[in-house]
Amino acid sequence: MKIPFVIENSSIPKYLSIFINISAITIWPFVISREKFNPVVLNHEKIHIRQQQELLLVGFYLLYVYYWLKGLLMFKDTKLAYTVIPFEQEAYAHDEDMEYLNNRKWFSWWNYR
Repeated sequence: MKIPFVIENSSIPKYLSIFINISAITIWPFVISREKFNPVVLNHEKIHIRQQQELLLVGFYLLYVYYWLKGLLMFKDTKLAYTVIPFEQEAYAHDEDMEYLNNRKWFSWWNYR
């Protein structure tokens, strides 16, 4: 099985854009985009796939919501809360490095807390 399964030109991200505008989302083992993926966005989403795998999915989703709520309480702004999520910080910091996942150490997102 090849992971991730890539779904492009989907309306799913639009329907999930409750708090912020989502152009792509990773829901293991799928990466879903409103448009055709460009390499940087796809790499960003693949970083989330790795994060989800190492936290056995449930841990990732629980921590993701925890960090987002923590940011929301701190900043009272949904977009700013999104930017302080360690998973997003790691993915944005390395999404242009196409070799990152080949060299990434386990639990690297921990460095962004």
